[in-house]
Amino acid sequence: MLRSTAVFLLGLCWLPTALGRTGCKPRHQGVPNPPVKYGMILFQAFEPLDVFGPIQALYMLSRIRHLELALISETMDLVTTKPVVAAMNPMDSNVFPTIPPSHTLKTVPKDLDVLIIPGGLGTRSPLINDTIAYLAETYPKLQYLITVCTGAALAARAGLLDGRRATTNKASWSSTVTFGPKTKWIPHARWVVDGNIWTSSGISAGIDTTLAFIEEMYGKENATYVANMMEYERHEDPSWDPFAGIFKPNMTGVLTAR
Repeated sequence: MLRSTAVFLLGLCWLPTALGRTGCKPRHQGVPNPPVKYGMILFQAFEPLDVFGPIQALYMLSRIRHLELALISETMDLVTTKPVVAAMNPMDSNVFPTIPPSHTLKTVPKDLDVLIIPGGLGTRSPLINDTIAYLAETYPKLQYLITVCTGAALAARAGLLDGRRATTNKASWSSTVTFGPKTKWIPHARWVVDGNIWTSSGISAGIDTTLAFIEEMYGKENATYVANMMEYERHEDPSWDPFAGIFKPNMTGVLTAR
């Protein structure tokens, strides 16, 4: 009788999850030893959602899994989303949140499992050579690398995408793919996985990519838990890409607007 009751209660515990609700912590599935230590690269003029979208997903995951996050910049100064040059702010706007880093390139933990590279106007800056050098030096030590949006440009500048399949923001296609002449750019994809490198399309695609990564590493139920807690309807098909139809990128990197 007690055994039957326990089984029944366990079934009740999992019913909310099966229905897409979040009444119980999901079981762990995925790889045997999933990543614990994450790093997020920061630089002036990063794209806000490229950073905060994946962080939100990891934050939710950290409620049920032990995770650590390092926010990495070249200095400990506040990092702003403000464009590097005035010409990139033609409306003279002032909507530029800042974020404090937790580590510099020299103080960041040496045993990161996953490094995330966001995009933004700052990926075109000639002033982040130290960051690019750090990427080239650190990548061989990582388990996984994730780029969001035009963050693929920084990975390409570091030589990390040579010979790899990758994608990027379709609205910024032509200005990004030029940094990776040896990269096999995929013009129609929400995200692309090649070995241990995950590259996403533009901005919001970073959330779908992070959730797909969570599913791969920690299991489907954990990814569903995170998406539901975020009240986010995820796209699970990596080939889903309506924005390729809007911006029409092609394999030569030429962008033709509709």
